[in-house]
Amino acid sequence: MKTRDITKGLAAGLFTASLSMGAMAEEKDSFSIAWTIYAGWVPWQYAEDYGIMKKWADKYDIEVDIVQVNDYIESINQYTAGQFDGVTATSMDGLSIPAASGVDTTALIVGDYSNGNDGLVSKDASSIEELEGETVHLVELSVSHYLLARALASVGLEERDLSVVNISDADLVSAFQTDDVRHVATWNPLLSEVEAYPGATKLFDSSQIPGHIKDLTLVNTETLADNPKLGKALVGAWYETMSILESDTPEGAEARAYLGELSGTDQGGYEAQLAGMKMFWEPQMSVDFINSDEASEAMDSVREFSFEKGLLGQGAMSPDFVGIEFPDGSIMGDSGNVKLRFNDSYMEMAADGEI
Repeated sequence: MKTRDITKGLAAGLFTASLSMGAMAEEKDSFSIAWTIYAGWVPWQYAEDYGIMKKWADKYDIEVDIVQVNDYIESINQYTAGQFDGVTATSMDGLSIPAASGVDTTALIVGDYSNGNDGLVSKDASSIEELEGETVHLVELSVSHYLLARALASVGLEERDLSVVNISDADLVSAFQTDDVRHVATWNPLLSEVEAYPGATKLFDSSQIPGHIKDLTLVNTETLADNPKLGKALVGAWYETMSILESDTPEGAEARAYLGELSGTDQGGYEAQLAGMKMFWEPQMSVDFINSDEASEAMDSVREFSFEKGLLGQGAMSPDFVGIEFPDGSIMGDSGNVKLRFNDSYMEMAADGEI
């Protein structure tokens, strides 16, 4: 599952940003949204396969194609290049790839945040402090790297106090079975596998940094401005799907089993992944969260990390390089270069029954 690795996206994003700026801004009636396998995004396939997306698209006289892309970074690169109107991504990746590349991007739907699905596991350390001087394996420059940084900061350590070794997510579990790899940071379902290793201890997880690893549905800002029907159809379809997915009904159980199979597990496995997330089942939950101090403070931390790791591009002289706009109109960073926007208006319409 290559859902959260941002290391490959920067060059392609910077190269293709100019291709997407003008081409996306037009009124049209056909749209495509890219998604990749992760518990927080796979509901889009249910909406597609069970006719929910079509129902809402028909309501607004448009067509919306929900497209699975096998490689997460490639899906964001393609969106950045203008090949898709929207994409599923974490808030950090949305900032560091399309927004940092100059593509004005709106977080239309705030679906959830990781609440235990990302963690730091050790074979022989019983505390974060014991990692000083040790080596931690992880997918470098991913949200796992970010999680490690937050874990170290929580006990007054910095990354320079240990060594970080990059490892593919595909190799991480098998590497943890060897004597050479003692400590890892990763996400579910890999996290559950390494945590189950005899004697392993989970030292830190994303429930200790609530709101920092947000899962979003992003759309091109200009496309949304020219085509508000797209925003209404997507938000309507999403929250109808959420109402089914969370329900204690045969339909809800069928949906969770279906999504478990799509995710390479089963109903129980998928429900376990959902348990590691703070799901915003209703639109008002999303609205309340994205308007909270917690959400803005988390984005401030994310942008600082992104700048420190060079993820905002060579032209970024400070974390303020990319402006981030929040629903109340406040801007974090450069007000003259706002490229990531948290727009709650469509989620608010859904909460008020206006779509």
